[in-house]
Amino acid sequence: MPKAIVCRELGSPETLRLEEFASQVLKPGQVRVRIRAAGINFPDILMAAGEYQLKPELPFTPGMEAAGDISEVAGDVTGFKVGDRVIVKLRFGGYAEEVVVTPSQLTPLPSTFDYAEGATFLAAHGTAHHALVDRGQLRASEVLLVHGAGGGVGLAAVEIGKLLGATVIAAASSQQKLDVAKARGADHGILYSAGPFKDAVKRITDGRGADVVFDPVGGDIFEQSLRCINWGARLLVIGFTGGIGVAKTNLVLIKGASVLGVRAGEAARRDPKIGEERIKTLLAWAEAGKIRPNISDRLPLADVAQAMRLLTDRKAIGRVALLME
Repeated sequence: MPKAIVCRELGSPETLRLEEFASQVLKPGQVRVRIRAAGINFPDILMAAGEYQLKPELPFTPGMEAAGDISEVAGDVTGFKVGDRVIVKLRFGGYAEEVVVTPSQLTPLPSTFDYAEGATFLAAHGTAHHALVDRGQLRASEVLLVHGAGGGVGLAAVEIGKLLGATVIAAASSQQKLDVAKARGADHGILYSAGPFKDAVKRITDGRGADVVFDPVGGDIFEQSLRCINWGARLLVIGFTGGIGVAKTNLVLIKGASVLGVRAGEAARRDPKIGEERIKTLLAWAEAGKIRPNISDRLPLADVAQAMRLLTDRKAIGRVALLME
């Protein structure tokens, strides 16, 4: 019998359990995928703790994204066949050795990626693309400030920002993370421990400030970002791993700035064309070798708590993947 990580009570990663489950019979329009790898995302951790906006009924299996091989297709399914290597897009359910989904949840795995890279690709890079292209409308020659640049979504923003022609300033908590960000295209690096980052941004930009701020951290980072922005800046709210930030409305007004929330998945659900164009672009970049997830850790499915702690303890650089046996 296949196995899956199951959340039976809301709480810390240590409450999750590896359990066997019975395979379900395919219904018309469904596809069975043998999962080879799953990506760890912060929303998975929040969902298991009951702190995310989506609250599945208990018990449930976390996991927003995975990759594997199609092992069975219903008779009426077209476009996919047994043996295809695919990325699986979910809201939850990916931490399992097999899943049953619809073709709309599948994307071909780039030929340049292994399964772990495929399982850690679309959530981070899709969020970064939606943020910078659809919401921030980042233009070539503009200055992009990326916070949490050593994280998965931060590194994705560094890569995509550089592809779009921006000057990219990466801010992170360690030199090792900055080194990876620079290897992925960042033009400048700022260590949070080196002093107020707003001063460094102003120095780098000759006093003008950043045109676009990519912020998955929140808290004081968001508040201080308002003090190093250019006229007409766009501040992109990606997440709040460092707490909820408070906007100083006078600073927003003085700089003619915009504060924009980013929900890539919800945007695609409301307007599928946005999601289709996003994936088309990302897959083309991946096949051309222009973007790739940075996976710092690959752990067995049973070690899900340890894998999640790598994110919550800020020890991961880029992404963390769970591997199925």
